[in-house]
Amino acid sequence: MKAADRWAGALAARAIPQPIIDAAPTSPWGFPTELFRTRARMSSARPVATPTTVRGLEALPASGPPSGTVLDVGVGGGATSLPLAPRAGRITGFDQQADMLAIFLEAAGGAGVDAEAVQGRWPDDEGTAPRAEVVISGHTLYNVPDLVPFVSALDAHASRRVVLEATERHPLGWMRDLWRRFHDLDIPDAPSIDLAVEVIEAKGIAVSREDRPDRDDDPGAGGFDAAEDAVALIRTRLCLPASRDAELTEALGDRLRVRHGLWTAGPASRTVVTLWWDTHHDESS
Repeated sequence: MKAADRWAGALAARAIPQPIIDAAPTSPWGFPTELFRTRARMSSARPVATPTTVRGLEALPASGPPSGTVLDVGVGGGATSLPLAPRAGRITGFDQQADMLAIFLEAAGGAGVDAEAVQGRWPDDEGTAPRAEVVISGHTLYNVPDLVPFVSALDAHASRRVVLEATERHPLGWMRDLWRRFHDLDIPDAPSIDLAVEVIEAKGIAVSREDRPDRDDDPGAGGFDAAEDAVALIRTRLCLPASRDAELTEALGDRLRVRHGLWTAGPASRTVVTLWWDTHHDESS
């Protein structure tokens, strides 16, 4: 079986049964804007640049005033691309959610960088996005069952480099025990970034990789001002009603905690992976 088919199959194995979704008070998908607002704010507080930032910066012009161009696919609040502002003359944020794009533009204004927002679904609406020297995409891969056209469109839009960031394994894989407890379901933590690399390399792309630990001393993950909001996010992912919050809080245990002044729920440590490759496309073509 091809790597792309194994990737799609692994994501399909994580599907929530439709009766559970139908009974859920709210959709388990989507993201709260507060989380992405704090991620964008906290990303600039990192004392040392992440490998993702380093690999993006080194592909942008280093001399003169900031003049590089960046396209951030799945921009959220801009946490992945805004650290490139010192060398970027313009950052274009591409996202499905209008509220995320509004946060990105607000954060870009605060960073003093010229920014543009494009709303759409990648790669279906890739034609509405400009080409750029660096195309960057953070924490989007595990939302993409059909990875080949997604990556192909990223590659085609980059004149110098594509930079991707993702967790080593599915970012919600840590919730496996919670699915068992509340729904008697075994939701696997696959796929892994290793399989994504296989998919990309099968296209003839030579991928470079750097791993880093993401621990509680890293300020860039974002979070919530209130513990109940962090619990509410996990409750929504689990398709549970608010009446189960006390039980869910107990089940989370020390995974519900304060991180750099913000409440978060999840593992205390995980591995974040940066993937990148150089391209040789004409930005104006």
